[in-house]
Amino acid sequence: MSQPDFEPGPLAEVDCRSDEDRWTLVFVRDLRHPPEKVWAALTEPAQLREWAPYTVDRNLGRTGDATLTMIDSDTSMDLAASVRRAEPPTLLEYTWGADLLRWELTPTGDGTRLTLHHTVADRDWVPKVAAGWHLCLVVAQHLLDGEPITPIRGEDALNYGWGDLHDAYAEKLGIGPADR
Repeated sequence: MSQPDFEPGPLAEVDCRSDEDRWTLVFVRDLRHPPEKVWAALTEPAQLREWAPYTVDRNLGRTGDATLTMIDSDTSMDLAASVRRAEPPTLLEYTWGADLLRWELTPTGDGTRLTLHHTVADRDWVPKVAAGWHLCLVVAQHLLDGEPITPIRGEDALNYGWGDLHDAYAEKLGIGPADR
């Protein structure tokens, strides 16, 4: 399904940090909603289904095991997850397969500063996940604004500028060209 009026907007504030053999994308985006509303979008299955690259089998707002189901068109794949920290409405940390995601929500004068730390094993994945989260968070912003659009997942992301975003984030992060 096409979304002709879709606009990915400017690049987010990003950084890449290394820790031994792992790499962490730090992705910062300001949202126009209070932390409590953003927290609900990050943790509640019904809301995650509307913007994230996966669905979940339970609310992520409490610690413990969960299953995240990746969706790509008609294909889905279950990945084990474990919520390590859930401190509403400011901090959510969980594993996603071999990756680690840490969402920090900081109130601002007119909304929330969302800082995502997404740790991966391969540096070449950093611009890939930056481009993916960029698209997902644009969809999340629409959801939070009460103007939901169709989630952008998997191969469909190529139809919404994922390739250009990947290349722009790779350049911004100083990560050379790699196979997409």
